[in-house]
Amino acid sequence: MSERETPQAAPVGATEYDEKIDSKQGYELDTTEFRNDGVGADEKEPEGFNFIDDPFRPFDDLPDERDWIVTFRAIFVGCICGALVNASNVYLGLKTGWTFTANLFGAIAGFAVLKFLSKTFGNIPFLGGSFGPRENNIVQTAATASGGMSNAFVSALPALYQLNLLETPQADFWRIVGFTAVGGYFGFFFATPLRKFFIIYVARELRLIFPTASATAMTIRSMHLAATGEAAAKLKMVALSWSFSAALILRVVSQYAVGILWDWHIFTWFFIWGNYNNGAIAAENWFWVIEFTPAFIGAGMLVGLNVAISFYAGSVIAWGLIGPVLVRTGYAFGTPASEDPKWEGYISYASLSAKFSTKDNPSPRYWMLWPGVLCMIAVSFAELAMQWRIFVIGGKAIYRGVQKGIYELSKKSGREITSLRGKGDQKPEDAVLDPADPSERVKMWMYLPGLLITIICICVVMGVQFDMPVGESLLSVFLAFFFSFLAIQCTGVTDVTPLTAASKASQIVLGGATKGENWDITKAQRLNLLGGTVANLAANQSTDLVADFRVGFLLRTPPNQQWLAQGIGTIVAVFLAPAMFMLFAKAYPCILDAEIEDCPFSYPSVAAWRATAVAVTDPTFPIPASSGIFAIVFSIVGVIMVLIRHYVWTGRLEWVRTYHPNMMCVALAFVLPQSTYGWAMIMGSVPAYFWAKKFPHSFDIYAYAIAAGLIAGEGIGGVINAIFQIAGISGDVYGTNIACPGDAC
Repeated sequence: MSERETPQAAPVGATEYDEKIDSKQGYELDTTEFRNDGVGADEKEPEGFNFIDDPFRPFDDLPDERDWIVTFRAIFVGCICGALVNASNVYLGLKTGWTFTANLFGAIAGFAVLKFLSKTFGNIPFLGGSFGPRENNIVQTAATASGGMSNAFVSALPALYQLNLLETPQADFWRIVGFTAVGGYFGFFFATPLRKFFIIYVARELRLIFPTASATAMTIRSMHLAATGEAAAKLKMVALSWSFSAALILRVVSQYAVGILWDWHIFTWFFIWGNYNNGAIAAENWFWVIEFTPAFIGAGMLVGLNVAISFYAGSVIAWGLIGPVLVRTGYAFGTPASEDPKWEGYISYASLSAKFSTKDNPSPRYWMLWPGVLCMIAVSFAELAMQWRIFVIGGKAIYRGVQKGIYELSKKSGREITSLRGKGDQKPEDAVLDPADPSERVKMWMYLPGLLITIICICVVMGVQFDMPVGESLLSVFLAFFFSFLAIQCTGVTDVTPLTAASKASQIVLGGATKGENWDITKAQRLNLLGGTVANLAANQSTDLVADFRVGFLLRTPPNQQWLAQGIGTIVAVFLAPAMFMLFAKAYPCILDAEIEDCPFSYPSVAAWRATAVAVTDPTFPIPASSGIFAIVFSIVGVIMVLIRHYVWTGRLEWVRTYHPNMMCVALAFVLPQSTYGWAMIMGSVPAYFWAKKFPHSFDIYAYAIAAGLIAGEGIGGVINAIFQIAGISGDVYGTNIACPGDAC
């Protein structure tokens, strides 16, 4: 999801090393359902491999390569890979709220392309030359940086337009670019010194594995070790190419026959076969449809059975039980979805228009929105609270580091503070050796001026372009600092980036801070959403880039060269994400206008951001009383479920965790008014489960590549569809509505 509260699209694979790390280190990797692609189950680890024994030592069996690895080909290919994922994420995020990282996609695709170039073009400048794992890491780093920052454009930015707080994306394009630039580069510069803290200084003490980053490093390593690795990489790339092509073609072609190739409206078929005279349409009203969405079939392969079933179970509870009860008892209301008399009884319950977004006349979707959002926030903070020991240890490490820094400064100035001598020293068993030579590290003079300049630019851009007072801008910056720090720690331990907690907490704090300013609702809501987005952008970008430093640490990539690749990739993201948003907004005006009922996008993250902004700024408290009561109860249940997972299913009962519901996914289903995505994820996760059980070696080779191709292929197909929509050659113009409810899909 754009909130990335479920684990980042971590790749699957039969990786024994998760369990080995657990037993060796005495610490649990919270990635049971989210397997990471690594070396095949039948492959033997070569001598010298040390990750299992010590995950805080870099690999020592990598081939030699050139000193300068930031090549034109690496940056270009990496940015192309990242651009594909970025464009794909805008489409997928608007549909479902889920976004995916570009790390392993960039690693595998980058290997295939650069290996081909290195063999084909020999020593021709810019194209040929030797190719090794560290240059592969540069490709992957550029891909991750250029593929980032899309989640602001599938959440807060559309919410601003739906609330009429900005003009149009076309008119606002350059100030959106400026806003994205200062937010993204703030995260970039802020992440730089955190490499030393999180990857070196406290990594062993806090057990910061960064599971997806470690899996990425292992994948790159395995592809470069020997001929068998190269052969497996070719197989991965072939699988990725075929799945990408198939998903793209299906997404583009299906728009011309949606009811046949994309959505199966089974209850509509029964309604039509009954001569438009039976109750089957009642199930269609709640959108019980089978959708062949490759992206979420692929996502199901990645996240596993627990997440898929939890997500679908949430849909059943929300739209199969609670929704119909609300309508029957008069707590929520629908609107006719077709004016054709033969479709009488076809009702829409998913409206967020002004008429159905009130506490007195809510649609089921509006009523369900509040329990979903509040439960997501509560579960996010509960999961964060479960990491309190990690945060305490981290706080002590910061204090220790400050003491050491003060002592070193006093010693250099000739006025040694003897009382601080040795106070900042680590225990020998917690020390991690930095593989980078001092000349390869990013110096303070390289990032500190940039960090200070971006803070100043945030205040200038927010003040000049959006009329935000300096105090509010600085508060946003502080929240960005604080939540970025928490997000990186949490991601390092659990592989979950708590952007829901960071974003919504920022909105709540900003809402409280502006209460006494006596601003009108429009200004208060605009500044609330923009301030929250600063924290969101910074936390997202800084977490991705610190995780990339973990990949570079394991592969012994010079940090200064990785840092340069990150900076270049961020430039691409700064312009690409707003451009993709503008493309979709032009093709589908309903993204910006909630009054338009017929929309192919559900934009759940937009609805969540919008609801939070309204709730913390509207003095009339726009939440239906019954919805508010249920939201509190539902949130308490969510927190209790988190506590049970952490404190009850331990020891001999730890196996039960595999079957414990993922409450974040259950709550998300309340915000997304259909069951199609949960069912699609089950279509991917069930075959993947049995595939991994029966044929683990082939699963390791092909599973992630196929899933990544399906996700990216549908996303790029969605981009092509948006272009067709603008050009007037889309399915709306030339397609058929056969087998669609209301004669329209």
